[in-house]
Amino acid sequence: MKSTEKKTEKEARIPCMMNRELSWLKFNERVLNEAGNPRVPLAERLTFAAIYQSNLDEFYRVRVGTLMDQMESSEVVRENKTNMTSEEQVKAILKVTRELDRKKERIYEQLMGELEPKGIRLINFNKLSAEEGKLLEAYFDHEIAPYLSANIVSKQQPFPFLKNKDIYAAALLETKGGKTRMAIIPCSNNVFKRLIDIPTRKGTFMLSEELILHFLPKLFENYVVKEKSLLRITRNADIDTETIYDEDLDYREAMENLIKQRKRMNPVRMELSRELDKKMISSLCKNIKVKKDHVFQSGVPLDMSFVFALQSYLKSTGQEELFYQRRTPRMTPELDEKRRLIPQILEKDVLLSYPFESIRPFIKLLDEAAKDDTVVSIKMTLYRLADKSQIVDALVEAAENGKEVVVLVELRARFDEESNIEYSRKLEEAGCRVIYGLNGYKVHSKLCLISRKTENGISYITQIGTGNYNEKTSALYTDLSLITANQEIGAEAAEVFAALLKGETVEKTDLLLVAPKCLQNRVLDMIDEEIEHAKRGEESYIGIKINSLTDKTIIEKLVEASQAGVKIEMIVRGICCLIPEVKGYTENIKIVSIVGRFLEHSRIYRFGTKEREKVYIASADFMTRNTIRRVEVAAPILDARQRERLDWMFETMMQDDEKGKRLTAKGNYADQSLNDVKLNSQEVFYAAAYRNAEK
Repeated sequence: MKSTEKKTEKEARIPCMMNRELSWLKFNERVLNEAGNPRVPLAERLTFAAIYQSNLDEFYRVRVGTLMDQMESSEVVRENKTNMTSEEQVKAILKVTRELDRKKERIYEQLMGELEPKGIRLINFNKLSAEEGKLLEAYFDHEIAPYLSANIVSKQQPFPFLKNKDIYAAALLETKGGKTRMAIIPCSNNVFKRLIDIPTRKGTFMLSEELILHFLPKLFENYVVKEKSLLRITRNADIDTETIYDEDLDYREAMENLIKQRKRMNPVRMELSRELDKKMISSLCKNIKVKKDHVFQSGVPLDMSFVFALQSYLKSTGQEELFYQRRTPRMTPELDEKRRLIPQILEKDVLLSYPFESIRPFIKLLDEAAKDDTVVSIKMTLYRLADKSQIVDALVEAAENGKEVVVLVELRARFDEESNIEYSRKLEEAGCRVIYGLNGYKVHSKLCLISRKTENGISYITQIGTGNYNEKTSALYTDLSLITANQEIGAEAAEVFAALLKGETVEKTDLLLVAPKCLQNRVLDMIDEEIEHAKRGEESYIGIKINSLTDKTIIEKLVEASQAGVKIEMIVRGICCLIPEVKGYTENIKIVSIVGRFLEHSRIYRFGTKEREKVYIASADFMTRNTIRRVEVAAPILDARQRERLDWMFETMMQDDEKGKRLTAKGNYADQSLNDVKLNSQEVFYAAAYRNAEK
């Protein structure tokens, strides 16, 4: 889309940039494509359909919500890649979403059709016999109707508040005198099942909201139901956490109040299951406060989470062939679990690769440190945690054993705020010192420092990771975790924690890359080094694996490197605002994206050819919010064996032509054909983990 305002020459000169929101939608389309991919086991394709929907929900809550807030500003806000205004971006997003909705409907119908021969059917009343209709009516009367709260909108009963993502039935009612009323009935309820068995047909189900919608006339016997539909709204979640920094406020209490506000923020989308008259849609939009162009009609269920119940049914029938081959994280061959871990880590660096290898050694290390007489303190940054976190349990035990435990709990981790508030209380009650982050900067680093008092003085064991301290996601996300007894790294990690405790950020580092002040500039310097090598006619190389690429400063430097002749390979899972292979700009850049069984989450930075290579693992993507607005940590891989291992992993992922797609000069993702037999990098890594564990 072109803006009505004239672009400056600088704004228009680079033809290799993509809008971040439209790039994200391309990523989510690839998730949806996996739901329709016949090479993915049928039951697993249901998961991708549900993930596509939950991804889109969060995108509308966060990104569209932000853009709509910007549209209320008196100033025109433009993004810095394609110069699009907030309004232009929202219009483009709505257009693409409608296109994706049509694809989702086709894929859903395909999935349901393929499930029928496997013994599963999801039906509506048109496909029921009279006898089955009576059985379901009796079920509705006794198991559902008593728990429904039907609300007829009037002066005495105002339009009810609709919760984010809950399903409601909306109906236009007509009295015997010809007057019309609107009714709203909540359909989301923990009392009755969402997936209702049809007792006369094994493996046949109906969604409870469809049953409620069908029997609406029974709830309003004095009215005629003229129109009806299910509806679901998505509310803005763009809360401004920076506004709550006040010396006179309790920060945790202020965060709790802010989270409550988010639950009542304006909707950014309304989905309907049926066609409705324009007047009724206008009335709904007015009452719900949603714009008409943000209304979508869906030909598939409004909430796809029921598919997990279908998967459970398929498993109960023994149809294991419809699922992925069972895989469980293996023990790393680097460590002997029967021996104490601290002495082993003092001997060598250990690199764990999740989910192929287990997080268990790290948890055992914390448990061991909690009891070890030489350990005097454990310091840690926590962003997202599992329910019933073993990590927190280990920290609590350490504090109760008299260790100094300092924990930075980031209360602004989006959608995990409430969980983190509860964990912060639990840690405080155990005697841990808890801090909540920095004014103006989220703390997103994955950093743990164990300090020991030895005969030779202070000794450090440091863990630095690319992913959260979460046992559940460590089996679902690909991440890397370095555990090292390198004392220089430990000393720099201690400086990071010292700065955090003072409410400051690190100004200078030698080994670690630490945002906001010592990461982006160091990355730019290393790119410049490769540019200089290329200019001298020497071989030069940059390899980057991240989740998202939006940092314009880094993007422009990568374009400069490409133009200088530096070979650049990138694995960017999601948002990618850089378009590769554009003649004159990015012809030396190749970008692939992997969407597979496990969520690609690890970050790897590689600079230089083999003989002079620098390799880092990091918590930071190349997004401005990560590189200069958060506290992030990247760690150098100093062990040559571990560098070789990461090089092999990176090169394997670049060769993935099963789940890896190449980003083309047109900004689209294309299939690759690189191997005689399709290569799935995640399966290669799991096979290697199984082999290594057996040695």
